[in-house]
Amino acid sequence: MRGTSRERSSLEAIEAAGAEAVIADPDRLGTIVAQLHGVSVVCWLLGSAEGDDDGVAALHGPRLRSLLETLVDSPARGLVYEAAGSVPAAVLDEGRELVREAGGRHRMPVELVTADPAAGEAWTAAAVSAVDGVLTS
Repeated sequence: MRGTSRERSSLEAIEAAGAEAVIADPDRLGTIVAQLHGVSVVCWLLGSAEGDDDGVAALHGPRLRSLLETLVDSPARGLVYEAAGSVPAAVLDEGRELVREAGGRHRMPVELVTADPAAGEAWTAAAVSAVDGVLTS
């Protein structure tokens, strides 16, 4: 399992959770794509992303669209998209639709996590179930 963060200060927490921690930035997809070797499921968990409105919207629009097109020719089997969080609902709805369209068009397994990220264990269970769903599709 590999976890990414833009911030070096977050790497220790990722490692404490049992994942290999690497610096990568979803605004620079090349840094994400470089981490796909050996990855079966990509989890785009940005439902509570922070930043300026246009930047956050890009993560759930053009950046996500580009990632989905890249995944088709990668070793990753599919994608889990966090479709809940503090990001405006309209932005999450756009991302949800992009994921569904790409899944159908490319016959790529995709799953949505719709549990509230603040729900702790319920969110974790939903995310694990979504990863399992991609792996068993």
